[in-house]
Amino acid sequence: MKFALALDPRSWSRGDSHTAVTRTFRLAELADLAGFDSLWLTEDPEGWDAFAVLGAIASATSAIRIGTGVTNPFHRHPNLISASVATIDRLSAGRAFLGLGRGQPEWYARALGVPAFSPLALLEETLDLLDQWWTPPHRASSPGPIPIADWERSIHPIARPPIYLAAAGPRALDLAGRRADGVLFNELASPHFLAGAIDRVRAAARLAGRDPEQLAFFVNPAVRISDNPDVFLERKKSFIAMVYSLPGMDQMLDSPHFDTKAIMHGVRKAMRTEEILKRGGGFPDLRREGDLKLARSLIPTEFVAELSAIGSLETIGDRLRLLESIGATHIFLDRDGLPEEVDASTNLLKQLQQLVP
Repeated sequence: MKFALALDPRSWSRGDSHTAVTRTFRLAELADLAGFDSLWLTEDPEGWDAFAVLGAIASATSAIRIGTGVTNPFHRHPNLISASVATIDRLSAGRAFLGLGRGQPEWYARALGVPAFSPLALLEETLDLLDQWWTPPHRASSPGPIPIADWERSIHPIARPPIYLAAAGPRALDLAGRRADGVLFNELASPHFLAGAIDRVRAAARLAGRDPEQLAFFVNPAVRISDNPDVFLERKKSFIAMVYSLPGMDQMLDSPHFDTKAIMHGVRKAMRTEEILKRGGGFPDLRREGDLKLARSLIPTEFVAELSAIGSLETIGDRLRLLESIGATHIFLDRDGLPEEVDASTNLLKQLQQLVP
């Protein structure tokens, strides 16, 4: 089992900007030196330019694989995605990968003036175009949704970078099995959902004549060792309220032990998610206008514990072995619980690897 780290720009939007930027690069360098497999940078339309940050990280690291977690073809034209990944791959001497997702169509269609394409059709077209641009003679054509007329790219990656699809629904999972190199699952996706999703992706790969054993599955139970897990479980409720209240996301929380639909129905009402999305509002609007305190109160702590790997080393070991048994190949650690010394982080990874025979 390999380990990954995800970074986002939350700290960049508050407090001292120099401190926030410095911490981002310190974490990237720490992950590189400690032996993490990959570093993922989130990208939402109100946040940072992930590729700009990755370009700087490329020169500050030497071994860790780097990429988006995730960008999407609403936010970036497929030609720009191709250019950005190729640039990062050259800057990092071949360490780039692409995390690609569907985005939140409401933001693009209702607030940002982007045509309301079918997200799945746009994802598949993007995969087609990238395959053409990243293969000699580096020319691509497509009838749509975004028509491309025999466009040749001069700059391409050193070698074809892996593409990992962020997928939740059945058709997106099937697409990942047919076309992608693996799947990135959202933070705190439930083991119950993951088991079915991974099986589906592997089945789609077999039907497409591909080897399912070659696919990577990135799972994020927010691994954090703690003698007082309730503090950190409580904090994760805010993430669930903000992210999993978005349309279609709560299917990844499916659990045989909790009425997920009822829980998330209450959370959506508390967060005023439907009202805010209807006018194209984004995460800043949800933070301002949603009742986060009420939403958190509707999410049982035991439910969050089932979704995460937070607590004693024994608890984490049980969860990692479960996730490996259902097909997880890579696990994310919670960056806030990462020791700041390289030796300590390296030892933490060794401890975690020993938990999974």
